[in-house]
Parts: sequence; structure tokens; C-alpha cells
Amino acid sequence: MLRWIALILIALLIGLQIKLWVGDGGMRDLRAIRARVSGQQAENAKLKQRNDALHADVEDLKHGQDAVESRARSQLGLIKPGEVFYQVVNTPVGASSALPPAATAAPAATAAVPPASAASTSGP
Repeated sequence: MLRWIALILIALLIGLQIKLWVGDGGMRDLRAIRARVSGQQAENAKLKQRNDALHADVEDLKHGQDAVESRARSQLGLIKPGEVFYQVVNTPVGASSALPPAATAAPAATAAVPPASAASTSGP
């Protein structure tokens, strides 16, 4: 009789161990949850740094005229009265900045000459 009780208790212990290691809410789920928590903590740290930088920008914009002027110049393209604005335009890598070749302009010039004037210049 004692032998059957021992076998039942060992079977129950094995069953509970299996549930602990591979069942719902077991060690496998615990590892997955810990991995998600560490990933979320890393993302939270990045977002906190971003929020701190935005908070510093807001405070600077509230209390400093230099930050307001800098934002107006860079984002809105504003200039002060009396200043001269120069804009440098870079051409794309594949585009050429040269004028069109003379061969494309020549047919337009010859088409503009009337045929009658060409005949009058050739005869005496």
C-alpha cells in the first residue's frame, strides 16, 4: 500500500514539474515575459530621452529669443528686414546645367526664315 502511495506522489510530482516548465504560466512564459519587459524598458528609455530633449526645446522656446529666431529662419525661411537672402540651388547628380546644344536650336532658326527671302538673295 505504501508503495502505491509513493508511486502516485512521484507521478503527481512529475506532472507538476512538467506543468511548471512547459505549461501555461510556466518557466517558458516567464522567459518570454521577461524578454518583452526588457524590450519595453529599452524603448521607454529612448522615449524618455526624446521627451527630455523636447522639454528642453520647449523651455528654450519659452524663455529665449535666439531659439525662436533660429526656428523661424530654418523652418519658415524668414529673414530680418534689411537682410539679403541668397539661395544656392544644387543641381541633381544626373542633370546637366549646360544650355541645350546648338543643333536643337538651329532648326527653329531656319524655320523662321521665309522661303521667299531665300530665293530673292540667290538671284541677280
